[in-house]
Amino acid sequence: MIHLVQIGNGKQRRVALVEEPHLRCLTETQSIYELANGCLHHGCGLAARAQTLAKGEVLDYDDIYAGNSAWHLLPPIDVPGDPSRVVVSGTGLTHLGSARERNAMHEAAAAKGEAAKPAETVTDSMKMFQWGVEGGRPAKDEIGIAPEWFYKGTGSILRGPLQPLMVPPYAEDGGEEAEIAGVYLVGEDGAPVRIGMANGNEFSDHKFERRNYLNLAGSKLRTCSIGPELVTGGEFQAVDGEVKILRGTQTLWRKAVATGEENMCHSLANMEHHHFKFEGHRQPGDVHVHFYGADRLSFGEGIVLQDGDWMEVRFQGFGRALRNPIRVESKELNRLVAVRSLA
Repeated sequence: MIHLVQIGNGKQRRVALVEEPHLRCLTETQSIYELANGCLHHGCGLAARAQTLAKGEVLDYDDIYAGNSAWHLLPPIDVPGDPSRVVVSGTGLTHLGSARERNAMHEAAAAKGEAAKPAETVTDSMKMFQWGVEGGRPAKDEIGIAPEWFYKGTGSILRGPLQPLMVPPYAEDGGEEAEIAGVYLVGEDGAPVRIGMANGNEFSDHKFERRNYLNLAGSKLRTCSIGPELVTGGEFQAVDGEVKILRGTQTLWRKAVATGEENMCHSLANMEHHHFKFEGHRQPGDVHVHFYGADRLSFGEGIVLQDGDWMEVRFQGFGRALRNPIRVESKELNRLVAVRSLA
């Protein structure tokens, strides 16, 4: 198991191996995308190749992590020069905690008359979660029930550590979703390979979704973040973590979270199959960042994030915490998007 980061200084970029409290830069490569493609081409493992190339300069990780260096942390995966080659997506209702909070959200909306179904009925969220409990962990080489799936955007919405996650003028809210994200590369033969996993903040508009669960698709089209470290060969059976919301010098909200297959109703293999079964998701050279689902949300406990709050996500075994501030854009910037005819 190794941990890799991507760093840049405006003019240059590097891939570095984490050797706490230092970063050792790799030679002969400037991106994890290039490194992973090289491994597929030469038929070698990512960890072994990275360790072989770890002969470059040594940098102070603390300074870079704190934002006190000319070097800054980038998302631990991208396709340099072409963010459209990165597909960002996720799977929901995979954790018991997420089902509990989603169901409560939709029941509350129904009780207020914001949704089509009365509060006393079983919500579609709970129905789908129960399907996962019953059929989301199939035997080896068998296909289970499909999980909830959503699209977030291309690589243009992916942010690195310390970069702000935005609540745009048209949004109703913005809230953290502490998750592990899988990072994949599709080979030239159309076969996907998992490069590694990373801390993730999927970030969504939960208030908009609460109005009606059919708003889920639109609520997910927001910036998000992963990192700082890409972990290759990491364990994903039972992973403990913690999520915090900081306002100024105070901890506004703090919770233990848990992920990994032992805490989920869908197996990793089942989630991966149902993502990559689509031919459009197996285009050679594409990168996929897929969020595996959240266990607990601050929104579920009535927390409303404000401009300047910091969100922090840390999972054991996945390196340093992912930290991002939230930025709320003025509603005055909300403008009608007029489309003209080319006829």
